[in-house]
Amino acid sequence: MHALVIHAPLDLRIEDLPTPEPEANQLLIRVRAGGICGSDLHYFNHGGFGTVRIKEPMVLGHEVSGVVAGIGSGVTDMPVGTRISISPSRACGLCQYCQQGLQNHCLDMRYYGSAMRTPHVQGAFRQEIVIDRSQAHVVSDALSDAEAAMAEPLSVALHAVRRAGPLLGKKVLVTGCGPIGALIVAAARRAGAATIVATDVNALPLESARRVGADLAFNVAEQPDALAPFAVDKGTFDVLFEASGNAAALRGAFDVLRPRAVIVQVGLGGDITLPINVVVAKEFDLRGAFRFHEEFAVAVELLNKGLIDVKPLISRVFPYQDSVAAFQAAGDRSKSMKVVVSFE
Repeated sequence: MHALVIHAPLDLRIEDLPTPEPEANQLLIRVRAGGICGSDLHYFNHGGFGTVRIKEPMVLGHEVSGVVAGIGSGVTDMPVGTRISISPSRACGLCQYCQQGLQNHCLDMRYYGSAMRTPHVQGAFRQEIVIDRSQAHVVSDALSDAEAAMAEPLSVALHAVRRAGPLLGKKVLVTGCGPIGALIVAAARRAGAATIVATDVNALPLESARRVGADLAFNVAEQPDALAPFAVDKGTFDVLFEASGNAAALRGAFDVLRPRAVIVQVGLGGDITLPINVVVAKEFDLRGAFRFHEEFAVAVELLNKGLIDVKPLISRVFPYQDSVAAFQAAGDRSKSMKVVVSFE
């Protein structure tokens, strides 16, 4: 079967790889669709991110959906033909963090398409893959394959919203409206936020944020003082979701956050210098949000019930044979939100 294998920056190849037989509690999945993530783009464009670098050929991809094509002898509840979304999060279940219910901090995590460990964890951008039964989540017939592949980024957004605490009636600011930021808007709206304001530096992400629930959306490249009215009386917003990884976006939000606001940092941007005096004086609560675990099942349920609509975020679908063009399109934030690769 064919797989999308990255060898070096801009060196993405379609290669034939063998598919093993499923073991007792495993499933053979025919992959149908895969969403291109920011980490996939980093591997494609730069060969990695931060200190993580490709040291050997690696199959990309971790946002995927498919259909059951074969079942192991121990599986009784997942017949051939079942459409599923695949959780790429494979925690060991044995380490101290898994035992505490913090599977996203697993000491032996095997996450699809990751060069964080060597040998690398091969990804799911392939025509067939064998997965554990626990990774399979049944999707509604009302969902397209592309929508079903959005369960993974939605899970990231749900985890971020959970890290913020209760949002019912809160005023929320989201900085950075790429796919994750836009999904945070949708998740915050579902969680009961009273007001959601979004910022970005491109028109398409802002329009997408409006379509999934933002009350106001500002292009801070064109309107650098757009948030100034929200600075009155020490600040307006109860919660900030910083999804851009941009130091200026984080620091610029401090003036419009009320005392004791919660800051959830989702975007990755390297080292950032913070005005600690402001953090102390306004008693900010700074929290990180990393991946997800149990939120994946919640994401699929919300999608299945139509409680969150991800269709406005899906920009284009490319056949896997045009994977290089797909990655190039995904890297253009002025024209694309989520680009999906079809493996049918």
